[in-house]
Amino acid sequence: MTEIADIHALMSDIGRRAKVAAATLATASAEQKHAALIAAADAVWSDREEIYAANAQDMAYGKDKGLSPAMLDRLALDEAGLRGIIDGLRAIAEQRDPVGDVIAEWDQPSGLHIQRVRTPLGVIGVIYESRPNVTADAGALCLKSGNAVILRGGSESFHSSRALHVCLQQGLRDAGLPEDAIQLVPTRDRQAVKEMLTMTDTIDVIVPRGGKGLVGLVQREARVPVFAHLEGIVHIYIDKDADPEKVLKIVMNSKTRRTGICGAAECLLIHRDVLPNIGKGLVRALVDAGVEVRGDEALANLDGVVPATDDDWGHEYLDMIIAAKAVDSIDAAMAHIRHYGSNHTDCIITEDPQAAQTFMNGLDSAILIHNASTQFADGGEFGMGAEIGIATGKMHARGPVGAEQLTSFKYLVTGDGTVRR
Repeated sequence: MTEIADIHALMSDIGRRAKVAAATLATASAEQKHAALIAAADAVWSDREEIYAANAQDMAYGKDKGLSPAMLDRLALDEAGLRGIIDGLRAIAEQRDPVGDVIAEWDQPSGLHIQRVRTPLGVIGVIYESRPNVTADAGALCLKSGNAVILRGGSESFHSSRALHVCLQQGLRDAGLPEDAIQLVPTRDRQAVKEMLTMTDTIDVIVPRGGKGLVGLVQREARVPVFAHLEGIVHIYIDKDADPEKVLKIVMNSKTRRTGICGAAECLLIHRDVLPNIGKGLVRALVDAGVEVRGDEALANLDGVVPATDDDWGHEYLDMIIAAKAVDSIDAAMAHIRHYGSNHTDCIITEDPQAAQTFMNGLDSAILIHNASTQFADGGEFGMGAEIGIATGKMHARGPVGAEQLTSFKYLVTGDGTVRR
């Protein structure tokens, strides 16, 4: 990789070209966008050997950098991972095109007919860390929603992202769409990120996808509007009326299926009444599976439990570690989540419908789950094909951000020589 001397000039040129491409993409037909995504999926499979080789370079770089096993798992691309990317591209291709949807329409006494219609946001900047599949997911979702996108992947996934970007651009070419609709920043230089955050003339919204450090930097320094994808401090509350079999299945899946994703459980809140039976059995199962359980005083006497410190509450481990605490009531569990959570995803396990309703109505996380694994906190599992991130803010987009969430709306007003009195 050659060093780029003038990052400001590079990013200004990328932004200018993205803005031009966005104008074309906004009026592209649904058939063109579908064709581009199918062609990109075909190209990923055709170029798989080049993608594997690029990923091997990134894995070597990540190991030299000292990435944790969970982060290396995020970075790795095997055949199953590549097929997942291809399936995601095809799923997004087959979704209904949101652009031009009439959200609402009505007639006014004045004689006006008014429609509220979905329209692309324009140019989206996506800043992400070590997951190369985000390159394909973000590129595809922006294309489907009629937006041009500037992708800035993490230094660890640099080669993998470039290889996948080649496939996305092949799809654009095959469909007769401008290649500048999906651009990848061609440098690891962090100055490129700082430039993106101030490109108010050419970028309409920034989507950061990564850890607390990245999201915090973006929120502090961005002059462009931000869809914040904050860390996933995911809690599971085990109610006094929980089914023990469901508890074991759900918690083990939530924690151990993939520890490095934002939907992985990071803290257990166990009702004190079930601590001697359900709680004890669950802790034993977690420890036997290789999970380090960091418990409060009530759990400290259980075999394998490590005493928790204040830093363990509100911590995103992304590893085989989970915090655990006994609580006296559902209200105490909810108070803990409000204090230490990140408004991402939280779960209750209970057979009491009233308790479930209290939990779901009383918390304001972007995703609230009853009796199911927190690993379902994913746009693909919500039927969106993929996601560009999970927004934890309250403005515009919230929860999994798919193609529909990457649109705004405009009003189309029709009269017949109508004038205002």
